[in-house]
Amino acid sequence: MQPSSSGGWPAELARLEAEVGQAADPVARARLAGLGEPSASRVLRRIWESRRGVQRLSPYIMRMAEKEAMQRNAEGIPTACSAAHIRASTQEDSVPGPFYQDNAPDGQMAFGGSNLARIEPVSPVHRHIPSRLPCHESPVRTDACIVPDIVEMEVDSPLGSNSPGLQNHSPFSGIFSPRANSGAGCLERHMSDSPPRALTPSPVREITKHIQQMDGPSGRVGVSRPTCVEARNALRATTASPQMLALGELEFVRALIHLASSYSKKIEEVLDDVNYIRNLKLLPMDVFESEIWNKFGNKYAPATDRRKNLDWDPNKTRLYHCIVEKRGDSIATVFKGPYVENTRNYLQKIVGDDNVLIVKFADIPDLINNTDRFSIYCQYYSQVANDVHKDGGKEEKQKEENKRQKNKKVSSSVRCYFIRMESKWERDYPYKLAGYTIGQARRLFMHINNAPTVAKYLSRFALILSKTITLDVDLSKDEYGNIIFQDGEPDGEPLILTDGTGLISVDLATKCPIGDGITSKGHQHLTNDHPLLMQFRMFHNGSAVKGTLLVDKRLPSETIHIRPSMIKIHGDENSVGEESFNSLEIITTSNRPKRGYTSKFLIALLHHGRVPAEYFLKLLRNVLEDVNKARHKPRNSLEVAFNHADLDDSMSARMILSGIQPEDEAYLQSQLALMTKEERKGLKQGRIPIDECYNLMGTTDPTGSLKQDQVCVILDNGQLSGKILVYKHPGLHFGDIHVLTATYIDGLEKIVGNSKYAIFFPACGPRSLADEIANSDYDGDVYWVSRNPQREEPWIGRIKLKKTEQNKPQDYSESELESQLFCEFLKARFTPSHVMGTAANCWLALMDRFLTEDISKSEREDVRMKMLDLVDIYYLAVDAPKQGDKVISNPGLVTIPKKLMVAKYPHFMELGSERSYHSTSLLGKIYDEVTLQESETDPSINIVPLSCFMKEEVSEYYKRHWTDLYREYLRESSKLCNLEDKAEINAGFRELYQDYKRMLYKAEEFEHSTREPFDLFKEACAVYQVVYEHVMAQPEKKVSKCGFAWKVAGRALCQLYTLKNPGETALCSFSVLEAAFNKRRIASD
Repeated sequence: MQPSSSGGWPAELARLEAEVGQAADPVARARLAGLGEPSASRVLRRIWESRRGVQRLSPYIMRMAEKEAMQRNAEGIPTACSAAHIRASTQEDSVPGPFYQDNAPDGQMAFGGSNLARIEPVSPVHRHIPSRLPCHESPVRTDACIVPDIVEMEVDSPLGSNSPGLQNHSPFSGIFSPRANSGAGCLERHMSDSPPRALTPSPVREITKHIQQMDGPSGRVGVSRPTCVEARNALRATTASPQMLALGELEFVRALIHLASSYSKKIEEVLDDVNYIRNLKLLPMDVFESEIWNKFGNKYAPATDRRKNLDWDPNKTRLYHCIVEKRGDSIATVFKGPYVENTRNYLQKIVGDDNVLIVKFADIPDLINNTDRFSIYCQYYSQVANDVHKDGGKEEKQKEENKRQKNKKVSSSVRCYFIRMESKWERDYPYKLAGYTIGQARRLFMHINNAPTVAKYLSRFALILSKTITLDVDLSKDEYGNIIFQDGEPDGEPLILTDGTGLISVDLATKCPIGDGITSKGHQHLTNDHPLLMQFRMFHNGSAVKGTLLVDKRLPSETIHIRPSMIKIHGDENSVGEESFNSLEIITTSNRPKRGYTSKFLIALLHHGRVPAEYFLKLLRNVLEDVNKARHKPRNSLEVAFNHADLDDSMSARMILSGIQPEDEAYLQSQLALMTKEERKGLKQGRIPIDECYNLMGTTDPTGSLKQDQVCVILDNGQLSGKILVYKHPGLHFGDIHVLTATYIDGLEKIVGNSKYAIFFPACGPRSLADEIANSDYDGDVYWVSRNPQREEPWIGRIKLKKTEQNKPQDYSESELESQLFCEFLKARFTPSHVMGTAANCWLALMDRFLTEDISKSEREDVRMKMLDLVDIYYLAVDAPKQGDKVISNPGLVTIPKKLMVAKYPHFMELGSERSYHSTSLLGKIYDEVTLQESETDPSINIVPLSCFMKEEVSEYYKRHWTDLYREYLRESSKLCNLEDKAEINAGFRELYQDYKRMLYKAEEFEHSTREPFDLFKEACAVYQVVYEHVMAQPEKKVSKCGFAWKVAGRALCQLYTLKNPGETALCSFSVLEAAFNKRRIASD
């Protein structure tokens, strides 16, 4: 909540003093008075946004006031003359942390370059700004300099996919996980010998006309100024509408909420009162959002697009989306957001959340079956770069039916990232990328121009889109200091024995956060000091490095060893003194393995390797028996609840641990029924838990003592010994399963300490052992390890793809390269390859036939050879996007010959009855046995509310209040259920429940609430009573309707239930309990 400006800065100061519980001394008050009204207000607003971190108010005011005065003096503007109320970042230059420390970042942005017709003035004050570009350029030429204001940065294919073999592979799909922290590297001086900005037309400069006509967020750090005075004046060549100028006075997020709420209507059509817009800027965000929605949002935007969960935690990431689609003869845009996430990628850390727009291009329905659709897409969407954006406001596009259709049109995960390069608003500077061309801006991250091909250009630059956490490491030292680039390896060779793994000193490893701050609850290391292995990205003086880092106690402090094979983009040797963003970013770490499972592919390969079918069927029956007990036995219930904790945020597990029995609570019964259904669904697809099975991140032996067929595996109790199987999903070749000897390495603890959970491969032999296993390496790949030794010969590719001559990025001019990159994006978006998924499906169908007993010897050999060919095609398709080899059905490129295609598939693949036959193989038997149990009718659930909650006396106010809120929830939830996009439905419900949690707890969660417990428990019981009384009164009593009470008040209800029931209790960390339970469960297998 912001302070009001009514009464001037003394009133704002009074509110601040009341909030922090301190009074400003007379010296601080005098300093504020000397700044003048506007500057004093700015200072107090900055402090207000960081008020929770203020320990001594008066010194903090003095420091912020001094900073304000210095900033004004440096710009040649008297402090008291600044008329704009600007909310700048609260981060001090000397304080490390995220770029965004305020609760509501200031500023607005203009995405993309613009034509002169859309430029408007913003401030009566014209500053003389130091120019980094020649000031003799004409205004027209200078305006052309901002044409490349948008830059598209395509994303890599996602890691951690459940079934990579069946996914369309694209270098532009979404990416990884963990939690973001501080940004890296401050831009402090100009790029050496920076050439003037040339005419570099962006392929998408027109897509954000709305945003181009307002201002953008302040650069958080850095002092780089944009172009010369003539260039800045050219940005203001045409007057904008009063409404757009008024929007420019708001924070960016507020301006975007205006635009998202108006849908595709022009803001001038929606609002004609400029003062109304200006009066909104001091409203708290929840009041602001409700006001906008009630004023015009509910008239134009679908209810499902409303963003009510505006979480202003500075550690949270805000995402802004834009949908570009063809409507009639024009191209229209729809803005959405902000969406809140817990993770942040490196690009967002550097430029700021408010400077990144995620753009999706919609399908054109009439072109779905058009053979020439790609050229037509290029024709329409390339016009975005040349034509003036038209809103299409005359069309009826606010209907829910259109909304549902649009969900289908943009369902592709392929998306483009656009960043702000310039702005038309004075307060948006200093900004890190100001004054740079697109090419120069990219060089700040890495010297991507050194990529050997356009395909490598795309895949390597996508490294900045990995979601990471920043490690606090000084990367300013070169090879004469502590950053060492090790030589002696065969750089560039395809079979490097240590491909992807480096070393890190213990002191740096201990800086890596422990717990769920890395990626997710599923990626934790529970060691006492530091992880054994870290997957990382490093950006250093123009070089881009990826791989893993192994802890090595032998290294001196602050040391990282990087092998040449890990350097994916080399920095220019003659770039000494050139600016770059340097950082060490952690993606994930080695962690205690969860319970291991099989897959259809793995079962088929193991069964071919003479693991009997009865072994798997026995495992299956044992699991089915445990699943059927889940509703009655606490241990089985808890196992199922932990296995599917992501379905209900662990609420079922919390209910069981609080003492609630499944047979006593209908909602718990229904959740366990849903979870057991999910368990059976996984079993049908071959996902069977198997004993002594682990998933471990791989690295190389730092001692060099392992022989070619040996590995070292470290688990909870130390190093394993004996024969083991090693496999990597989704390997298809018979030899992708290796039988190896787990070997004890004497003295390994002297190198890695007590760190655990990894598999070490030998660094000897003619070929990397990882490369023999599904074409893997050591840059973060996870390997399946089990004790069940059977083996085939390793995979060696039989089909060699004919290499095609590819253009290098250096072969294009800057404008041509931008067009080529955008063309590659459109190809990935609208002509995706299905070769990889089709090859995997055909392979599995042939393997099903191969495992059938009634197959002749000659047919078996024919099937085997076809499978080997499909394996080669599959692995070529996996790597083709990174190598630049196309995997579409064009002559001479990667395709699947007709002789390898199958006409029908086994029924367990669930590809439709008309395309299926009934399989009698092991996989078919597994599917049928699970299906038979699924067909059994689940017992009906009788709703009987828990008496301890229903008998609790609660106030009538609470009952009426939550009755109204529950009715509101029912209306909102019914709208969400009409959506087609499952991910959007889930996100909408998460936000909806979080809204009601805040209303109940006055905090994000029960554990963070400062409310008096007795009163909070009373209100939680009111929620329970309202919901269950409503459900019981309905003719059709749906258990699912009870979920609101547990999703909103569940944690408080669990605590109250424990207190109300006799018996001893123990305080225990939930994550520790879950980990201990999983560990015991694995051991008991």
